[in-house]
Amino acid sequence: MRKTILNLGCGNKHLSDAVNVDRNIRVHPDVVHDLNCRPWPFADDSFAEVTAYDVIEHCEDVIATMEEIHRIARRHAVVKITVPHFSSANAFIDPTHKHQFGHSSFDYVTGGNEFSFYTEKLYRRRVANIVFSRRLSNKVASRLANRYPDVYEQRWAWMFPAWFLYFELEVIK
Repeated sequence: MRKTILNLGCGNKHLSDAVNVDRNIRVHPDVVHDLNCRPWPFADDSFAEVTAYDVIEHCEDVIATMEEIHRIARRHAVVKITVPHFSSANAFIDPTHKHQFGHSSFDYVTGGNEFSFYTEKLYRRRVANIVFSRRLSNKVASRLANRYPDVYEQRWAWMFPAWFLYFELEVIK
């Protein structure tokens, strides 16, 4: 049976039901490939789901990466992404992070912002969550940040730093 899930930048977090991709041969991926080298070694419309957990921030060109995901994903495929939130300490510890992300970062590929002209490869936003570490003090911050993300990022992110952002996008073809 052909696997229809692609796990980008798998590291040591392999998914048993997915094609696991990483550029580091030491993590024993199914496919060894640098995501900054395009085109990726997959046919158009190959995958019903793509996971990109903690990998997009390492890519040189986010728009080109999202276009390549769009190419290899099927119509209505679900793309699951996690990235560090720009205010989190994690975003500044890892020197391999090339980008910082806020709650509206993927609006470029959903048509949800004035700069959506960078690509014609579009997605529909299904989920966008600001995720906090599980502490009692973060319960209220999480609820308010996800209800009013612009206000949170402008006024409160420095006091109550988020852990990461989680997005689910649907491929529009």
